[in-house]
Amino acid sequence: MSLYSKSLGTLALAAALSGLMSAPAHAFSDDEARRAILELREQLKQVTEQNRQARLQLADQLERLQHELAGMRGQIEQLNWQADLQKRSSEDQSGGHADKVADPQEQAAYEGPMGLFRSGKYKEAAAAFQTFLEAYPESQLVPEARFYQGSSRYASKDFKASISGLQQMIQAAPQDPRAPDALLVIAASQIELNDLKGAKASLQRIVKDYPQTSAAETAKSRLKLLQ
Repeated sequence: MSLYSKSLGTLALAAALSGLMSAPAHAFSDDEARRAILELREQLKQVTEQNRQARLQLADQLERLQHELAGMRGQIEQLNWQADLQKRSSEDQSGGHADKVADPQEQAAYEGPMGLFRSGKYKEAAAAFQTFLEAYPESQLVPEARFYQGSSRYASKDFKASISGLQQMIQAAPQDPRAPDALLVIAASQIELNDLKGAKASLQRIVKDYPQTSAAETAKSRLKLLQ
């Protein structure tokens, strides 16, 4: 039964009860009148309870739909981030941002975790990047390794660790070309943790400190979504 139908039933019962109360005394015997009043009251009570239950069910359904919609948006957002990260790593593979080092052993140690990242093995990649960072703490590839380690942690939903590692990267090398991209990943992790205030601050920092980068344009569009 719809809420509209139930509401009509409530009005009909109320009208019947009102008419009964105003009817001439001789129309019913006292016992009949009392029974009729009690029956109408009971019916009115039942309809009122049905209306209350229907409203609660409708509110629950609406809340579930809102949660499902938020979850779908989060999944789409994460897929977009992962696609963007994969694109960036492919650019590096074809001669994009990533530096090369003279030591072939050091280069191989970096390419190992990058291969894991490109193949979508994010947990393994994060651990492998940590091994590289411990083995070559002075390498010029450290910012790149930290960036992709944080990105791997984000992709594997280890959001707190992603934020922590990327913040260390930015603090150590604020002018590195990866810094604005790292802030984008930090903002995405903060959104996943429902820290919208922190996400806005991270995105605003990109626009302020790195205005000429492609990350700044992305940050502006993300900020509009968070308004």
